Amino acid sequence: MTGFASNDLVLVSPRHLAGTGTKLDDAIGPLIHLFGWPYEHTPSTGRISIDSPCRSVFLDFAPDRQDGKWWTIAHHEPYWQIEFSRQVPLEAVAAVTQALPQLLGDRRHADRIPLATEAVATIATGSDWTWKATAAGGEWVSPDGHCTVQHTADADVPWTVSHSVYDGFDTHWSASFTRNVPEPLIAQFVSHLSDTTPVERQLSEIPALATSSALITPARSDGVTPRALHAAAQIGRALPETSRIPVSRRSP
Repeated sequence: MTGFASNDLVLVSPRHLAGTGTKLDDAIGPLIHLFGWPYEHTPSTGRISIDSPCRSVFLDFAPDRQDGKWWTIAHHEPYWQIEFSRQVPLEAVAAVTQALPQLLGDRRHADRIPLATEAVATIATGSDWTWKATAAGGEWVSPDGHCTVQHTADADVPWTVSHSVYDGFDTHWSASFTRNVPEPLIAQFVSHLSDTTPVERQLSEIPALATSSALITPARSDGVTPRALHAAAQIGRALPETSRIPVSRRSP
């Protein structure tokens, strides 16, 4: 039990457990409002289609897709494609979409949209994800074991990210990056996904079966700042059981 009401605002970590959230504008808004990418919106389905001004990149948000692949980003010449399924945290999706203009040479607002400069392996290892060699290549596994970044160098889809909490309902999500996807975009995704900084959600937005594995603390508090409280709880969780200091939680 979390000790929170379903409509309470909370801070959640690790990010991969938080569910998609509701901040859709963080992933789409900058392309439209900061960079002027033309778009079409179909209210009856919720679908939003966006093209880069040079017509080399296409983004499709399709919440009506029956296979759950809500996000598709595609590039022409060379062709590559990125797909994100429904429960991928929007913060990680936004890290990729907001970087697209810079990848096309548009440096406007670059000071507001930092790009990952390290390799995926360095980012994952620095976040304490565990490397494991596989027959096809290798993979990095999150400290809690629920999220895996897999790399298969010679495959048509060399990078895949998969997630579930003990194969539980509504905790599954995936991301895929085909051959020729620029590695900075993959690094953007992994960097933001593995960031230990918590994200904000209403409790009801977190997949129910993920709440027992996630660290959840109040997003509003008196005295100690909420993020400091969450950071202290992260330290407490990492300590041996006998030396942990309980973190108080608000009753519904």
